[in-house]
Amino acid sequence: FMRRQQVLLLYRRILQAIREVPNDSDRKYLKDWAREEFKRNKSATEEDTIRMMITQGNMQLKELEKTLALAKS
Repeated sequence: FMRRQQVLLLYRRILQAIREVPNDSDRKYLKDWAREEFKRNKSATEEDTIRMMITQGNMQLKELEKTLALAKS
């Protein structure tokens, strides 16, 4: 149950970050990519695997936020 909340929070944070992307086609691409990634890994049950995917997702989110911050400056 706690993992589910973590995953949903991560998904929401990724989508919020994607909304900041200025280019329409890039934004659509990233949104589709995020949706597909989460859908593809939906059936994962292994605790370690889920933890690893959450960590990976957070790193990708930080990278996206960093890129967006650079683009704005």
